[in-house]
Amino acid sequence: MNLKVQLTQHIEKVLQEDFDINVDKLEVQTTRKEFEGDYTLVVFPLVRMLKAKPEEAAKKIGDQLKKRELIADFNVVKGFLNINLIPTAFLDNLYDLNKPTIEATGRKLMVEYSSPNTNKPLHLGHIRNNLLGYSVAEILKAAGNDVIKTQIINDRGIHISKSMLAWQKFGEGETPESTGEKGDHLVGKYYVKFDQAYRQEIKSLIANGKSEEEAKKQAPILLEAQEMLIKWENNDPEVRALWKKMNGWVYEGFDKTYTRLGVNFDMVQHESETYVLGKDVVNKGLESGVFFKKQDGSVWIDLTEEGLDEKLVLRSDGTSVYMTQDIGTAIERFEKYEIDGLTYVVGNEQDYHFKVLFLILKKLGYEWAFNLHHLSYGMVELPEGKMKSREGTVVDADDLMETMKQTAKDIAAEAGKLDGMSADEKETLYEIIGLGALKYYILKVDPKKNIMFDPKESIDFNGNTGPFIQYTYVRIQALLRKEKPTGNRVDDYVLSDLEKSIIQQLNEYQETVQRAAVEFSPALIANYLYDLVKMFNSFYQSHGIFNAEEENTKQIRLYLAQVTGETIQKALNLLGIDTPERM
Repeated sequence: MNLKVQLTQHIEKVLQEDFDINVDKLEVQTTRKEFEGDYTLVVFPLVRMLKAKPEEAAKKIGDQLKKRELIADFNVVKGFLNINLIPTAFLDNLYDLNKPTIEATGRKLMVEYSSPNTNKPLHLGHIRNNLLGYSVAEILKAAGNDVIKTQIINDRGIHISKSMLAWQKFGEGETPESTGEKGDHLVGKYYVKFDQAYRQEIKSLIANGKSEEEAKKQAPILLEAQEMLIKWENNDPEVRALWKKMNGWVYEGFDKTYTRLGVNFDMVQHESETYVLGKDVVNKGLESGVFFKKQDGSVWIDLTEEGLDEKLVLRSDGTSVYMTQDIGTAIERFEKYEIDGLTYVVGNEQDYHFKVLFLILKKLGYEWAFNLHHLSYGMVELPEGKMKSREGTVVDADDLMETMKQTAKDIAAEAGKLDGMSADEKETLYEIIGLGALKYYILKVDPKKNIMFDPKESIDFNGNTGPFIQYTYVRIQALLRKEKPTGNRVDDYVLSDLEKSIIQQLNEYQETVQRAAVEFSPALIANYLYDLVKMFNSFYQSHGIFNAEEENTKQIRLYLAQVTGETIQKALNLLGIDTPERM
């Protein structure tokens, strides 16, 4: 059992049996380095119940705890009770560390992420979205939940028509097969070509006396795209055939990118199938007074009392908006898949949209609306500024992954430690290191914060980086290849302070997973890992293993290394990062 949990249970018993106090939650934390002790109980919340000053209350609890078998001694610093455990507690705990302790919650959760448009390939912003969504889903699973990973692909709308029209006009029949291009790249190229042609037409119209606003609305190529969208909505067979063909190219491209990035989905939905959802809900909401109709026939909801504004949910012609679709899709997901909670991984530019969505669903009377969460994340920026899809200035996801692999290859070549590996083994290793660097660099940052991405900085083998953590894992595997620990229990070994600190950190793993699940934050896992590998590397430098004087000492240290390696691997898996055996 987790040491902190054991200690907490002892404290709860002391409070119940000796002071007749029952508490919902105690604050027990690892003792800070500047104080003596293993764990610290924050006593301030108990002062009123114990009817004593903080120092006096802490001493009262400490005196009773010392009578328990787990506790060796204690000291009091103001309202903090610093507790020393008996020496054998850490040693006993070491052999229990990797026993499963997470129980199933019985909750089924859905995480929606990626959700790209089919008019362009995935870019750096999508990478952050995918890595966050995948990692959060894995963390929620590790915390005992049943999880469904899903995406809803935006495969209809004017932006899709623009790519289709540009390919019709300028493509001359080229295909992914004829050009050797990935399908999503090919389609994205025509989205850029549409914008180039559109801009040129605007210039011509302005030169012929139109205002800029008139030119933007009257450009012939835009009017053709709008007409194509109407044909799509009316099931025009020719337009629908082109749409299926070009979307098929994009899906093949997306699948290759997802596979290389190491993310997956349990379920995929398409906006072309869900865009009709929600209209019936709006009509029912009209009857119950949740929505109201304006003179032009459009339907709205008034959220001014909640500090928001009026929000359109149906246009005057009866067509839906994104909000309508999201209302209908959310209801369908909870009813069809019987989920208990839903997390949307979407950038912070959509904060307002999700505030409105969640509020509408609550007003419609859905209790599960209180279990909706928007994982709002910051943008990924580059030294040269923001990315723009229409202008073709995005950092392409496929190009970035290839760059990361090449950077890893260049650094590995300089280090010269891969002698004896075959060419294929080296290529696999470059991929693992390069993508590990990319994933860790993005996931170690609090999701709410923006990221300034620097590929070279991310792949440094020192500091808070993926390769540094992977290298520590590799170092441990090298030790274990020489000799594996017997795993036999050793009772007469005195742990050093650093060994105890590593065991304490290993004890924090499950608690960190639970906290990361509650906060939807892979950054907590990443930074836990960094602290663990720093401790292990200090241990490795200062504690002999194979040159230890006693066999018991060697066995304990090998076992500590093995458990540390297993924990590093589990934590990296939650971040979607692979672990190499050599590097």
